[in-house]
Amino acid sequence: MLTVDNANLHYGAAQALRGITIRAEMGKITCVLGRNGVGKTSLLRAITGRHPLSGGAIAFDGKPLDGVAAYNRAKMGVGFVPQGREIFPLLTVKENLETGYAPLARKDRFIPDDIFSLFPVLNTMLSRRGGDLSGGQQQQLAIGRALVTRPRILVLDEPTEGIQPSIIKDIGRALKYLRDSTGMAILLVEQYLDFCRELADHVYIMDRGEIVHEGSAETLDTAEARRHLTV
Repeated sequence: MLTVDNANLHYGAAQALRGITIRAEMGKITCVLGRNGVGKTSLLRAITGRHPLSGGAIAFDGKPLDGVAAYNRAKMGVGFVPQGREIFPLLTVKENLETGYAPLARKDRFIPDDIFSLFPVLNTMLSRRGGDLSGGQQQQLAIGRALVTRPRILVLDEPTEGIQPSIIKDIGRALKYLRDSTGMAILLVEQYLDFCRELADHVYIMDRGEIVHEGSAETLDTAEARRHLTV
């Protein structure tokens, strides 16, 4: 389980997170929803080690992550799919996937077959440069790269952003398969309400750096939940 307890995060004098407490359990998909600018990405930066907390604590599998560098969190099993994908455009698909070898022992440095089963297009484009892929294909590549690291928790920042509906469905099926077949924890930050409603076991809604709603996916249809998600 990933636990975030009373987390505060600042950028200089500006406070992005205010007493955030969430849980992401193994074998479940946890979704964090919210409008733009409410602190969702800041939360993931704190979890993955890209920005330090100014208060509170984060732990994974009972081990505190305070002061643990991002690359060591990857070694512990924290896989990250960043917003905007951040693939290497001049590297081939195969080379992009191989960058996931960095936290692995030498014996584990191979691309699991499951990645090509989940995203067959990657197998057909191994020699293509990442920058030549469509946005949806790049998103599949970014997820595949994270899976190469053998994560125990997969953290995704708005994976449906700018993606065509057919690939959104493919990504949804892949996340369900990973949850059900591997038992990994999946923490998903999204704005796409229907995507979370279909996938999530548990949801949180953020507003102005705080958690303002928590519950099952069914609670997303309540008036309170809609009030925090409508623009």
